[in-house]
Amino acid sequence: MASITPFRALRYDPKRVSPQDVVTQPYDKITPAMREAYYSASPYNLARIILGKPEAADNANNNPYSRAAQYFHAWRREGVFLQDVLPSIYLYAQSFTAPGTTIQMERRGFIALGRVEDYSASVVFRHEQTLSKPKADRLQLLRATRAHFGQIFMLYSDPGNEIEGVISTDAPPDTEVHDEYGVQHRIWRISDPALLNLVQGKMRDKKLIIADGHHRYETALNYRNERRATAAADSSRGFPRQYSSEKEFVDRQKDEIAPYELAMMTFVNMDSPGLLILPTHRVVHGLESFSAEKLRTSAGAYFNVTKVDGNLDAARASSLLHQSGQSGTAFLAVVKDGAFLLDRPKTSSASVFAGFSTRQQALDLVRLHKCVLEGALGLSEESIRNQENIRYIRDAGEAIEQVRSGECNVAFLTNAARMEQVRDVAFASEVMPQKSTDFFPKLLSGFTIYALD
Repeated sequence: MASITPFRALRYDPKRVSPQDVVTQPYDKITPAMREAYYSASPYNLARIILGKPEAADNANNNPYSRAAQYFHAWRREGVFLQDVLPSIYLYAQSFTAPGTTIQMERRGFIALGRVEDYSASVVFRHEQTLSKPKADRLQLLRATRAHFGQIFMLYSDPGNEIEGVISTDAPPDTEVHDEYGVQHRIWRISDPALLNLVQGKMRDKKLIIADGHHRYETALNYRNERRATAAADSSRGFPRQYSSEKEFVDRQKDEIAPYELAMMTFVNMDSPGLLILPTHRVVHGLESFSAEKLRTSAGAYFNVTKVDGNLDAARASSLLHQSGQSGTAFLAVVKDGAFLLDRPKTSSASVFAGFSTRQQALDLVRLHKCVLEGALGLSEESIRNQENIRYIRDAGEAIEQVRSGECNVAFLTNAARMEQVRDVAFASEVMPQKSTDFFPKLLSGFTIYALD
C-alpha cells in the first residue's frame, strides 16, 4: 500500500550556516513579523525561498517564485546546501510542553519520500477540504524550483510501535534547534540498508492520513500529472537518446519511479501518546447588525443554551469545555459582555445536516458551522470558506480578547477533535470542516530538501 523511499537529502552545511538561523515554520504559519525575523536571521534563511517578498516591479519573469529558484540554485552552487552521499531516512523528534499545561511530551516520526497517490487508490486519505488559491501558489513555487522544502505530515497506524522502535537511537542528533514556541527539534540520519529495508517493508501495508499539508499534497498531485503529460508527449516523439531502444526506455520506466511521483513526507504513528491535536477557535467579525441576545435565542433552536460567567478566562473556558464535552457536543460563545454554553443538541437540528454522514454529524465543528454560523448567524457556506467574516485562532485568550476589545462580534471556543474522529472520517473518504485540526507542534521546513533534479 504505502510506498516509501529513502533519499539523498539536500541539507544546510552546518559549517556555513547555523541550522537555528535558517529553518522555519511551514510557509502558511509564517506571519509578516516572523518573515522579517527570518530574513534578519540569515541571508540563507529558507523563508526567502518558501515565502519570498513581493516587489513593486514584479512581472512574469521576475517575481517571488523566480527569485526563489535563483536563491535555491545559487545556494546549491555555493555549497550552502550539501547532498547526503547515501540514501537515508531521517528520524525526527520534537520535545515540547503541551500549550496551556506543564505536561512534557515528545513526538517522533521519520522523514522519507512517499509516493503521491490519487485518493481513489485508497492509500492516502485526506480529512479536510482544500482551497484553490494556496494550491496555485505552491504549484508556481514547485514549478520554479523543482524541489520540496517542507514535509507533508502523514499519519499511519502502528499500535505496537514497531517502526518507531526499530529506528530509535540514543546517539547525539545530527541537527538540533529550538523554535519560536520553545519546541526542541532533533534530526538523525539513518542510512543502514538493512534498517531501511525493514522500515520500507513494515510501511508497505499502511494506509496514510494527511494530518497537515493538504494543499501541498494536492499540489504534488497536480505537478505529477503535469509531468506525466509532458513525459507522455515526449515519448510519443521517440525515446530519449540515453536509451538504446524504445523497449529499453519502456522497461526502465516500469522499473523506476520518476522523481515527480514522490514528495517529501514525515510519517508519524497516529497511535503514539505524543500526538497532540489542539482546537482551533472561530471568531466572527464585521457583522453590523450583530445582537448577542438574538444569537442566544436563535442558537436555542439547536442547543441547550446556558449563561456562564462572562468574565471567564482561557483556563476556565478550557476547563468548562472539557467537562461539558465529556457527554457530547459543547462549545462556548463569548460576547463582549458575557458568555454562554451551547451543549445537548436538540433533535430539531437534524434537518440542517442533509448530505452529512452520522460520523460527520457527530463532530462539534460540523454542528457549530451548520447550526450556529449558518443557521443562527446567517453566514453562507461560501463566505465561511472564503473567511469573509471569520477568523481561525488557536489561542483561546486571544480569541476572547478580540471580542472584549470590540474588534470582533463573538468568539466560539471549542474542544479539540479526537484522533479517532479524524481517522474514522478520513478512512470513510469524508471530510471535516476547514481548520478542524491543529496538530502541535508543526514540522519545521528546511531540515531536509528533496530536489527533483
